[in-house]
Amino acid sequence: MRNTFCWKRVFMGFSALMVVWLAACVKNRSYDVPPVACLSNVKANATYSEVKNLYKGETIQIQEDLIIEGFVVSSDAAGNFFSVLYFQDSPSNPTQGFQIEIDLRDSHLFYPVDSKIGIKLKGLYLGKSKDVFKLGGSFMSFGNISVGRLPAAVVNEHIFRFCNGDAVIEPTQIVISDIEKEQTNTLVTLNDVEFVENVLEQNFAEVGEETERLLTDCADKEIVVLNSGFSDFQSETLPDGRGRLTGVLLRENDSYMMRIRNLDDIDFDQERCAELIDEFTSEQILISELADPDNNASARFVELYNASDGALSLKGWTLERYTNANTEVGSKIDLSPLTIDAGGYVVISPNAAEFKSVYGFSPDLAVGTNSPADSNGDDNLRLVDPFDTVIDVFGVVGEDGSGTDHEFEDGRAVRKPEILKGSTTYDFKEWHIFNDSGDAGTTRLPQKAPDDFTPKNQG
Repeated sequence: MRNTFCWKRVFMGFSALMVVWLAACVKNRSYDVPPVACLSNVKANATYSEVKNLYKGETIQIQEDLIIEGFVVSSDAAGNFFSVLYFQDSPSNPTQGFQIEIDLRDSHLFYPVDSKIGIKLKGLYLGKSKDVFKLGGSFMSFGNISVGRLPAAVVNEHIFRFCNGDAVIEPTQIVISDIEKEQTNTLVTLNDVEFVENVLEQNFAEVGEETERLLTDCADKEIVVLNSGFSDFQSETLPDGRGRLTGVLLRENDSYMMRIRNLDDIDFDQERCAELIDEFTSEQILISELADPDNNASARFVELYNASDGALSLKGWTLERYTNANTEVGSKIDLSPLTIDAGGYVVISPNAAEFKSVYGFSPDLAVGTNSPADSNGDDNLRLVDPFDTVIDVFGVVGEDGSGTDHEFEDGRAVRKPEILKGSTTYDFKEWHIFNDSGDAGTTRLPQKAPDDFTPKNQG
């Protein structure tokens, strides 16, 4: 009997093995959770504050046998977090959060959200970046030691799970305007928020790029949402509507950001906020004093007055300068940062330090040179409301002020106290004009700072 070798069977068997091998190589975050050793005979012996107090201005390696504990609030399961683990000191109402840099992929399999973990700090590095503390390994940067990722091979030597103590995290309910520094690195929920209109219909992130998307509440307060260009939901369209967004609150100095774990952290099931009306107009906001001191050009300023009985935000208001005889705007000041009290004044200066040195107090708004607040006395100004309506003017647009009744070179233009309403055309009778020429009925009397000027009606 002849012994026959079956090549067909060998080939089929080899093919089956290849399929199994290739399937094992496919990247997939949906694994069975591997067994993780836990510890029950270890206790924390330090608080977050005590650890942070070890920092004395530069990155250090912790030498003490200290252990802190916390509850995991971040997850890299959807790819929006990478090589960092965030945890807080309590599952609800936390007082502080912390972060540790780790070079470990799919860390959610070992340290899932809600798990109680301990950090053995001896040998770890503690540092501060943009005013935020972090733990980890180390790397050299320009000759200085900085906190970097803890190598994967030693992660389990420093981070462990407690055998008991896992708890469901209750996000802290906050509003954007009341965010506190202590909430950094903790899990929070913002309610009644929505993505700003101009990013709707865009994706969560650009491909391969860390992307900022702006979130706002119904009071027009804003915060950035950070999304990874490598996340599973990168190509998803930002949701319309309004509702709840949960995420880890991050911070860089005084700037706050949110980062979600996955799309389940967003629930926008309500209609968008009603349009907030926060831009107003009034005929009783007027230009009240212009200064070009004969003895100090750096002490120039513009003063505005509110003759009404109510405070007014100047959001959307502008002050325009038409230089000499120009009919096109030469420079403009955005007055949006200002609110002007009832019967009150605001002062705008092109040189804040010199203004304070001369007049004894700081201006309400500091702007640049060659701005409307830096006129040499022969320019024309217009005060414009948020709806592009001219509320008040000084001078005649298209006419160089030299030798006219609106020249205040080396002097001062001050509104008469009985004028309580802006004017869309210049009226010399509403002003006292002082200069170095005395032309066209003006007063030839150069003005010296500070004595001859009354910013904010002082003097």
